[in-house]
Amino acid sequence: MNGWSLKNMRRLVVAVIGMTVLVIGIAMIVLPGPAIIVIPAALGILATEFAWARSALNRVRDLIQRRNNKEKPS
Repeated sequence: MNGWSLKNMRRLVVAVIGMTVLVIGIAMIVLPGPAIIVIPAALGILATEFAWARSALNRVRDLIQRRNNKEKPS
């Protein structure tokens, strides 16, 4: 397979699928659709192979938790 290992192929497939879902989620910000669900899902897909996506997903989770904590009455 000309230097392509199974790991590289998996990484490429995850990148293509994850980026496609991410672009769709970003488009849903201005188009009708559940962007708030699709974007974290895309980051979850990408986080299986990429550290930058894992870091972004953790930041999104922290942001959501902080917003939820602010909304709860004391």
